[in-house]
Amino acid sequence: MKFIDQPTRNLFFTGKGGVGKTSVACATAVKLADSGKNVLLVSTDPASNLDEVLGVTLENHPTAIPELPTLFAMNLDPEKSAAEYRERMVGPYRGVLPDAAVASMEEQFSGSCTLEIAAFDEFSRLLGDPTATAQYDHVVFDTAPTGHTLRLLTLPSAWDGFMAQNTTGTSCLGPLAGLQAQQKLYQESVKSLSDATVTTLVLVARAEPSALREAARTSSELAELGVQNQHLVVNGVFEAVDLSDQYAVALQQRGGTALKTMPEELRGFPLTIVPLSPNGILGIESLRRLGESTHQPPGVSPRFSHHVSASEEPDANAFRLIPQLGELVDDLVAPGHGVILAMGKGGVGKTTVAAAVAVAIAERGYEVHLSTTDPAAHIAAAMNDERLPNLSVSRIDPSEETARYSAEVLRKAGANLDAQGKALLEEDLRSPCTEEIAVFRAFANAVSAGTSKFVVLDTAPTGHTVLLLDSALAYHREVTRQTSEMPEAVENLLPRLRDPSFTRVLIVTLAEATPVHEAAALQRDLRRAEIEPYAWVINQVLSPLPITDPLMKQRQSNEQKYLSEVQQTLASRVAMIPWQIEPPTGLQRLSRLTHSDLTHLPSAAGH
Repeated sequence: MKFIDQPTRNLFFTGKGGVGKTSVACATAVKLADSGKNVLLVSTDPASNLDEVLGVTLENHPTAIPELPTLFAMNLDPEKSAAEYRERMVGPYRGVLPDAAVASMEEQFSGSCTLEIAAFDEFSRLLGDPTATAQYDHVVFDTAPTGHTLRLLTLPSAWDGFMAQNTTGTSCLGPLAGLQAQQKLYQESVKSLSDATVTTLVLVARAEPSALREAARTSSELAELGVQNQHLVVNGVFEAVDLSDQYAVALQQRGGTALKTMPEELRGFPLTIVPLSPNGILGIESLRRLGESTHQPPGVSPRFSHHVSASEEPDANAFRLIPQLGELVDDLVAPGHGVILAMGKGGVGKTTVAAAVAVAIAERGYEVHLSTTDPAAHIAAAMNDERLPNLSVSRIDPSEETARYSAEVLRKAGANLDAQGKALLEEDLRSPCTEEIAVFRAFANAVSAGTSKFVVLDTAPTGHTVLLLDSALAYHREVTRQTSEMPEAVENLLPRLRDPSFTRVLIVTLAEATPVHEAAALQRDLRRAEIEPYAWVINQVLSPLPITDPLMKQRQSNEQKYLSEVQQTLASRVAMIPWQIEPPTGLQRLSRLTHSDLTHLPSAAGH
């Protein structure tokens, strides 16, 4: 990995969900620690899986990694950071002000974006305060999926501007004095991010068009913020060993085409290619090996693969018993209307599953609306901009929703205000938190449309989604601060999400350790919110396929325990989608996902 030949002090890893940011960030931290450097590895992802990759239970303070004495890691936990932030703001007033006043302050600090600013507050301390990380030679940030990361990185400028213009002394976060105390720290954070001698931004992608497009978009947006020192890592690049295996050849060709046609914005950056690992990246030793080539001359198995014994060969008959996605659709359409949510870790194929389900329902003659709340939406690419007569497609665009919401608040709440009062309301609406409220309301409106038709929502990656679903009460407090009205769609949102006859949640995953275990965590969070998942969909499964390439056969073998874990312990209902030779984009290929017959898979594949 070229970017660690002469590493800067700070290294940021960002990219589309599921591309392997955590693996690459962890491997970088391990290699730096192996070279004798003191390293702090930090995750800012609400759905962090650093714990599983490193094999250590982490909290929101540096924890030593037993196998590497110079490596420390931590998760920035939004809930804990928010609680600590709230106490820093309110604590000094306990016993000084009346209890009612303290309670009012606590209420002010319980708004929906306190989580965001609190996590960023901690992030800024690590980045902008040299004394906070003085004992480390390098700080490696495993950042959240792209949309969240961009929001996180733009907050310093946004809050700086808001504080400079706000004259009321209050905001959705309560008294601004607490924020003003942090203003210099936020400015130092921005300065560090834009200093090429201090910070490197590593764009992580897969050899897939959507991931490379996302990396290009992220690169451009961060460059506008002044982050110029950028490096591209393309992770999981596959080279076939057995050229008679059409699946292996298709996977290699797909990656090669994506690399040849990568966006122009990425072509000038230093490039690191990381070969596909035959095994999951879990533990220090596997991290040390990340980046080593698995390709050997013809007839020689990759170094990290072993001979797959007969006992490890997948039982094709067993997989024919797992329902196909189409069988789920038959039951999903039974009520005649309602909401279907595709949820899961970034990169598992939520967009593909949501689009395939929407197409299948539309083909059955029902009116369907397909939408996304994901900041890094890819629905248009999945559909190839093709349309069915009774299928509509949209994206909940944050800027559009914020403008619409602000105009409505000004029209209603500002109608009877004098010039000064209206100016104060306009000032309050410039708070970065207004966007969160507006997007949440749009999500509620999308769900409410399920009363008269089918609505299929491709939701954001897990952490963002759970925070979104969990913020109904915080939203209520925040919106009533700006206007006394509570929209019907928001008022009925949680009852609708909790109604299994109205909302069906599809948890999408891959047959790999991190996606399965993160999906299990999502299921626990949903159940705490009294939302019971309808089914799990295991995407891109190799096990039913007649594979002969040794590297792919080992990956096929590694799937077994995760398929069994989902079927036997996690899901009450399961559907499976086999890996496709042709990328499932466009109406015809999406339709095929709900019509394919696994019993004919080998002959259909040409074997």
